[in-house]
Amino acid sequence: MHRSALASDIVCAAAWDQAVGEVVMQSTLFQTLARQRGLEEYKLFLANFRQAAQHLAETEANPAIAGLEIGQRQFMRWLGGEFNGLPRAASRRVLEHMFDCSAEALFSSAPQTGLAVGPTLMTTTSVPGSDPTTENTWTALMASAADESARFAQLAETTNVGPHTLEQMAADVARIVSTYPNRPVVPLFLEAKTLRDRTFSLLEGRQPPLMTKDLYVLAGTLCGVLANAAFDLGAYHAAHTHARTALLCAKQAGHHSLQVWLHGMQALISYWDNRPADAVHFAQSATDLTPEGGTAGIRLASIESRAHARLGHRTDALAALHRADDLREQWDGSELLGGMMAFPVAKQHFYASTSYLWLGEPGDIALAGRSAEESVGMYTSLPAAEQRLGELSLARMDLALADLCADQLDGAADQVDMVLEVSARRPTESVARRLDLFARRLSQLPAGRSSAGTVLLDALQSSTRPPALPAGDME
Repeated sequence: MHRSALASDIVCAAAWDQAVGEVVMQSTLFQTLARQRGLEEYKLFLANFRQAAQHLAETEANPAIAGLEIGQRQFMRWLGGEFNGLPRAASRRVLEHMFDCSAEALFSSAPQTGLAVGPTLMTTTSVPGSDPTTENTWTALMASAADESARFAQLAETTNVGPHTLEQMAADVARIVSTYPNRPVVPLFLEAKTLRDRTFSLLEGRQPPLMTKDLYVLAGTLCGVLANAAFDLGAYHAAHTHARTALLCAKQAGHHSLQVWLHGMQALISYWDNRPADAVHFAQSATDLTPEGGTAGIRLASIESRAHARLGHRTDALAALHRADDLREQWDGSELLGGMMAFPVAKQHFYASTSYLWLGEPGDIALAGRSAEESVGMYTSLPAAEQRLGELSLARMDLALADLCADQLDGAADQVDMVLEVSARRPTESVARRLDLFARRLSQLPAGRSSAGTVLLDALQSSTRPPALPAGDME
């Protein structure tokens, strides 16, 4: 609604009792207005509700509202004075638009007074002191308005989520984020979806503003997890949808680090979806955001470097790599998001190796090999539970490709064998595509016709792979 709270109170109060001397029992304002407007028959009410929903949908440019309806059983309960809580948010807004009253007032008891409280209260002639009847009317109205304020204060103090629930949900999200890199993607996706749905449901209710902000952070993080999972499963369109919703939640919470991470997620999806120019656009769209801390900015610069390198933009690719290095030097060691959303040094190294492989000059290939080898060494030095299997596999594939370009088939085969072993337990689209790329590259070289090359190609061909990428693509 667009009226002030006071004006809305007066308009609602004016409809409560237009019959002078009539004592209104403890009925709700909804019952009173339904009687006054002749909407006590369900079909007439539904027609008016649909018309209000259509008008509100057009006003707010939200077609989803146009299809809302109220069931007959629910309507009859309201008409009979049965009320167990406010309607859902969308239906509540249509009712407010339809009756020009807040939902809280609409389902509250009408005032018990035998005095007329009619539209004349809105005129300038009906002022206190003009005659006894009007004086009593204003007294009743002021008492009614004060009662509504008190009722609103009581409602404002209520919440559908407490500190314990919020703390538990935050712990659940942290566990999902921290265990994602080493867990099978599908069951984790289902777990994150369940928790996201619960978070969305809580956001439709009422809670203090600071808790609402925390819920938006959780919702944004969970949608980011779903985006990453859909990306890992090759569902790029769904991944983009989750990322857009996550970004909206992060903006509602004012969380810059999460926003930067999500811009990076959009850029990463576009990069793997063979749209490197879009990847650059998404990466650069976050330049006006300053993360509160963490490594999201380092990740974003590294993703932008790979996209520029894939486009053949050597100067821009190297500049982005240097920017990532500078941000790493300035990093204070904090991680606001952590887990799968952290960007460790090992990951930065293999992102750099991919950029160098795309640039493709002999000196670049040598740098790619060194960066990938350093990345693999960092990952494997960690305890097994912390090695981030998908990232380690991609680093190994960069190292394998650099070895292949340097005619070191044995070294390349060692890396590929280890990736195949992990991929059988935790398959992802990105690793599968890199394996497919390596197989095509090997088959085009004399090494592919050697005994060792033939054995390696047979192992690659027996693994599950998506359709081949266009020749020359290097993820």
